Amino acid sequence: MTTENNQKIRKLADWLTESQNTIAFTGAGMSTESGIPDFRSDKGLWTKTDPMEVATVEAMSRRYDLFHEFYSLRIKNVQHAEPHAGHKVLAEWENKGKLTAIATQNVDRYHHKSGSKNVYELHGALENIRCIDHGHSATTDEFLNQQTCARCGSLLRPGVVLFGEMLPQNTWTQALNLIQQSELLLIIGTSLKVHPVNQLPSMAKGRVVLINRENIEGTYHFDLTLSGSAGEILQATDQMIQGESE
Repeated sequence: MTTENNQKIRKLADWLTESQNTIAFTGAGMSTESGIPDFRSDKGLWTKTDPMEVATVEAMSRRYDLFHEFYSLRIKNVQHAEPHAGHKVLAEWENKGKLTAIATQNVDRYHHKSGSKNVYELHGALENIRCIDHGHSATTDEFLNQQTCARCGSLLRPGVVLFGEMLPQNTWTQALNLIQQSELLLIIGTSLKVHPVNQLPSMAKGRVVLINRENIEGTYHFDLTLSGSAGEILQATDQMIQGESE
């Protein structure tokens, strides 16, 4: 860590200690450290596949084989990787009362798998497989094996929000209310290029902190910006909090 980052981490540790209501908002950059490809980086999935061709309602209806191939790859990527230390820090902060909730764009459920309980999945979850026609639940294995719904025979899909679909309204409303009421909002690993979640930072009335490899200041105002690995920064912040409490 640079001296500048150490000073910023100390400030973040102080703000976390002072805050009575901290919310984390996480994006793809949180998961890339687990080895999950994102969409927008130089090595992201969008460089190989145009999501507007496969991650859409139209593709699911008219090009199901391509749709299935794309989401099977995504599911297998998630299954072969694991949450990293940064996920676990957030879960520990929630357990200790330092973090109220997490709103996430990620569909890998790594926050849940790390022990976080109050998680709002704005874009759904890959493993929540259901049938296209009636929404009957199915298993991940059934989807990967290209089986159809055991109850009605329709094709299966992952429980993610596709282009052309609305965000889950209750989840969105609850996450928005939490962010509006927060004293401290941690924005972690997101380019903030996807509508409507890119509106969330401007909704916060408290302090807003960006933890990200990519500097997106200029488009948004942040009270504090920490550049680098989310996992490393979260661990360093946690260690500083623990050191100050001893």
